[in-house]
Amino acid sequence: MLKRIDWMSIFRCFAWIFCLCGLVVLMSFVDGKKKTVVCTNIKILIPGADNFIERDEVDAILKQSQGSLIGQQLMGINLQQIEKNIVANPYIAYATVYADMNGVIQIKIKQRQPVLRLINAAGQDYYIDSNGLKMPMSPNFTANVLVANGNIMEHFSGKVDTLITRLAIDLYKVALYVKKDTLWDAQIEQMYVNNVKDIELIPRVGNQRIILGTADSLEVKMRNLLVFYKKAMPKMGWNTYKTINVKYTNQIVCERNKIDSLTGEVIKDRRDTAAGQQVIQDLPVKDKSEKEDNTIE
Repeated sequence: MLKRIDWMSIFRCFAWIFCLCGLVVLMSFVDGKKKTVVCTNIKILIPGADNFIERDEVDAILKQSQGSLIGQQLMGINLQQIEKNIVANPYIAYATVYADMNGVIQIKIKQRQPVLRLINAAGQDYYIDSNGLKMPMSPNFTANVLVANGNIMEHFSGKVDTLITRLAIDLYKVALYVKKDTLWDAQIEQMYVNNVKDIELIPRVGNQRIILGTADSLEVKMRNLLVFYKKAMPKMGWNTYKTINVKYTNQIVCERNKIDSLTGEVIKDRRDTAAGQQVIQDLPVKDKSEKEDNTIE
């Protein structure tokens, strides 16, 4: 008995062979045309509001890499090398470089996104980007990000590098947390590392020093601080406390300001500078005034 012919399978086989042949012919055509196509234009796209790198700087990288590209045959232009040279710039996270059949070289660049400006104890000034990498300050642009200074020993070699010390990693974690939260992003303007290596937050509203300690249990500490802001501050007043300590797990320890009995204004300590402000928060709230046992309900 004769077997029934599977015409569908035969058709599919011929279709695959036809497509494969067509692809080979097309690739041969494209390869042949590439040999005759010359670079007619260069389009550079740098999205975002930050301007760490300008078009002129990218043009200089291209010229230094392979000379003047316009007029050269595409086959003679090493696009991968161009991409590598662009990414070597410390302000660029990654770049995509390709050419179309019209001879236009397309370059898309993504800049690094700083989240923290760090000034170490030696006076070195640099950024930490969203990936936790160090990047240098730019002569073209100053990013509006959180600033951290004080007793910070994290050294910067001048090149893109990872964070080494636990303290710098903690500062980076806090900066990320603050940036992602609209409330704290608007309220916290600076971080300071004091003599005992505690991280202090300097708020825009209020003269309190918020002592955070480390980035351990960061969400719990910031949640406690928010509760304190909502419940205690409206009752006690924004000038009542000098420090709010949130570094402990279950209580917020506060130190009262000294108030002038005649003027009602806060008496500022000569040592009480912005760099030395601290805040400590934990629940329940403990008022660390002249009497240590005086607790705020």
